[in-house]
Amino acid sequence: MKKPFKKTWMIASAFTLGMAVLTPLQAGATTLETKDSNINVQIEQKISGTIKEVFGDGINLKGIDGKNYFISFSKFSNEQIEKMNLVVGQEISIEGKVVDDYSDFYTFEVYKKDLPKEVTKEDLGKLEKLFNEIKKLEKEASDDVDKEVTEEELEKKYEEIEKVYEEMYKITKPYILANWQPETFEQYLEGFGFSEGNIAIKDNDKKQLQAIYEEWVKLEKSGDEEKANVKYEELYTILQPYLDELYPPQTFEEYMEGMELDIPAETMAKLKTLYEDAQKAENDENMELSETVWNQFHDLLSQFIEPLTFEEYMSDYDCEVSKEDKEQLKKLYEEAMKLENEKAEEKWEAFYNILEPYFALNKEILFFASKLTINNQDYLPQSE
Repeated sequence: MKKPFKKTWMIASAFTLGMAVLTPLQAGATTLETKDSNINVQIEQKISGTIKEVFGDGINLKGIDGKNYFISFSKFSNEQIEKMNLVVGQEISIEGKVVDDYSDFYTFEVYKKDLPKEVTKEDLGKLEKLFNEIKKLEKEASDDVDKEVTEEELEKKYEEIEKVYEEMYKITKPYILANWQPETFEQYLEGFGFSEGNIAIKDNDKKQLQAIYEEWVKLEKSGDEEKANVKYEELYTILQPYLDELYPPQTFEEYMEGMELDIPAETMAKLKTLYEDAQKAENDENMELSETVWNQFHDLLSQFIEPLTFEEYMSDYDCEVSKEDKEQLKKLYEEAMKLENEKAEEKWEAFYNILEPYFALNKEILFFASKLTINNQDYLPQSE
């Protein structure tokens, strides 16, 4: 099992109805020394390279300088990103600035893009002040994680952040509701894919669902979220049997399909029993029992799975390791795979201590794009 890397995430609400986005919780700034004073400036740099991976609003880039970059296009609109038609292997040039942390990509200007255009200048000012307060609290929370403070102290900090989010939502909610165009009931139902699954909803259920859906829309528009949530739960109470039919639980045989393992019939029967017991515990919402049984299942199954060779394991890492370090790593890897618990942990610790300098050398540079050039065509954020 690979060493897990710590990455703390916070929910940064986009304040669109029922929607939220996840952004990493980190922070930073770039400062330039001048003769007169210390001032924060946005230093524009230009980089070129080849796209390695494409994400929703960002890419991994291999620079012509040999360095690895993560490029964020969060300043650009979704429509612009779609028109860019970014693909792996494409050569591009980008202008922008290097940032310290992922949260630097989520600026107030980026947040503001998702707000209704009707938000007044006065309310934008209030929102910006609250937004900056959240960034400050998130930075403090991130520092607290590094200091390994107690969970209770962290929870208090997150509660403070949540309260500020609530204040922002109070400002944006009237604008969101005024601009909200709910789907028709037919569109809502179609979105589940029942037709594609050849699942017919009974006429009585459909009539009841439509009545509840229309009540839910009215409650949402009136701003009565508490009653609206109750109505939405009523929708799912009726829909759940149809959803269970549309997405039946995976059988043991389906789970094992494609696994070419030499497992005795007696052990296979035991695995099937554990698998079905774990699923039953999940259905009964007995999560403690479910976790225990799933662990038993995976412990038993893992005895018949051939572990990765050292070479296969290392193929995931994009770094050139010296011959001497590679020999030492292979020795530690093979020893760790034979051991369990604390003794294995010691070997893994030594293994990753050797790899850490290579990770540092290959660490992605975070780059906030403000201009993109592809095939001699320039793209600038719409706000600019």
